[in-house]
Amino acid sequence: MFLIRNLTRVSPTTSSIVTRFRNSGSSSSPYTLASRFCTAQETQIQSPASSNGVDRSQYEGLRPTREGEKPRVVVLGSGWAGCRLMKGIDTSLYDVVCVSPRNHMVFTPLLASTCVGTLEFRSVAEPITSIQPAISREPGSYFFLANCSRLDADAHEVHCETLPDGLDTLKPRKFKIAYDKLVVASGAEASTFGIHGVMENAIFLREVHHAQEIRRKLLLNLMLSDTPCLPKEEKQRLLHCVVVGGGPTGVEFSGELSDFIKKDVRQRYSHVKDDIHVTLIEARDILSSFDDRLRRYAIKQLNKSGVRFVRGIVKDVMPQKLILDDGTEVPYGLLVWSTGVGPSPFVRSLGLPKDPGGRLVHQDHSIRPFFAIFFCISSLIPFVLCYWPIKVAEREGKYLANLLNEIAKANGGRANSAKEIELGVPFVYKHLGSMATIGRYKALVDLRESKDAKGISMTGFVSWFIWRSAYLTRVISWRNRFYVAINWFTTFVFGRDISRI
Repeated sequence: MFLIRNLTRVSPTTSSIVTRFRNSGSSSSPYTLASRFCTAQETQIQSPASSNGVDRSQYEGLRPTREGEKPRVVVLGSGWAGCRLMKGIDTSLYDVVCVSPRNHMVFTPLLASTCVGTLEFRSVAEPITSIQPAISREPGSYFFLANCSRLDADAHEVHCETLPDGLDTLKPRKFKIAYDKLVVASGAEASTFGIHGVMENAIFLREVHHAQEIRRKLLLNLMLSDTPCLPKEEKQRLLHCVVVGGGPTGVEFSGELSDFIKKDVRQRYSHVKDDIHVTLIEARDILSSFDDRLRRYAIKQLNKSGVRFVRGIVKDVMPQKLILDDGTEVPYGLLVWSTGVGPSPFVRSLGLPKDPGGRLVHQDHSIRPFFAIFFCISSLIPFVLCYWPIKVAEREGKYLANLLNEIAKANGGRANSAKEIELGVPFVYKHLGSMATIGRYKALVDLRESKDAKGISMTGFVSWFIWRSAYLTRVISWRNRFYVAINWFTTFVFGRDISRI
């Protein structure tokens, strides 16, 4: 709280910003939906330049809010934190504008299941308009399929660029959005640690399109490996699936993949059933957030499922093989990279102090483990911590939504109007436990606050049932819960779909 107070005091006063881009008419004149947007041509006709020399003819986008309109909260990103915040925000107090390169939230705990056909892709994707219906029906709330390219904290604006998604007929368009409150929840990107060849040859597992790419590559290799006259070495390479990273994502994907091989590949690709293998590479211990007993159980079960565990550090990645630190060459047909996350390009571009790893550094030089969500009360105030576990980000989004609602009720919704408002108790994360599935109807459940604390920890089928039940209830909408339950049932009865679409 002390940090926030200091930053609000030194942030520039921009009370004139709200009037800078207004039309020349009186503020009491009626406004329409179209009046919320400004185009370069309209602003050039009304006033070619502002009093401080800024060329207003260059302004296109959502203008600052007027008296009589609700204050505007702009959310950059549609991940766990951003979507939980949008779900909890009071739309009778704020207009909500979301800017993101995707129009849905990904339920990442179940994403690995879509790679092998246990779940369909739509089962883990929740539309933004379902999470916050006001975006599709309120006149001042919007979703823009775009990336944020620049943040102008002095002018209370974000500069955005639309995503034509590779279509040659559409050109990216640049626009600005004026905000009263800004929440940057742009998430993180997969960390490659600067290893050569990772971006070009590996597939990450963070988005639905990553899971689609993994599925297509896996099924393609299965079909190509059955080609007559294919050399044995090439066949073994095509059927070798390598997962780098022993965190929950890497372990759960390895477990799903081993289940797919044992239950589906052996029945439908009998010619190659003895040649397909899975290797999990980790520099240290897998599942480091669990205690030794649970980790040993996980390694034992993965070995029984046919997953080979290799301890090593990847030094180089080539199109058909990777090289470890001891010189060992590991050929692969499918390479999935899951070694943690780093700051997003947008966060890296911000002119704020950072540590060598890209984490934002407070002015008191204390390092905080965040660079994916921070809240702007008046200009740019790093707030609420975290980029790593989704459960932390989700709770931060809920906390921040409640805080924003309280600020608006205290007449602090407008830009620069919350400086003297008491912000209450700072966010404190309380760990409620960890879970991970490892295949073969087995999972790990640890409900302790830490690895050394007393509490409940269990393994086996009961843990797997708890894991599935917990995540089924955490799926956001009843529609997707129905999808997930039906997918699990059909997979259990009929097996996984192996169509390459």
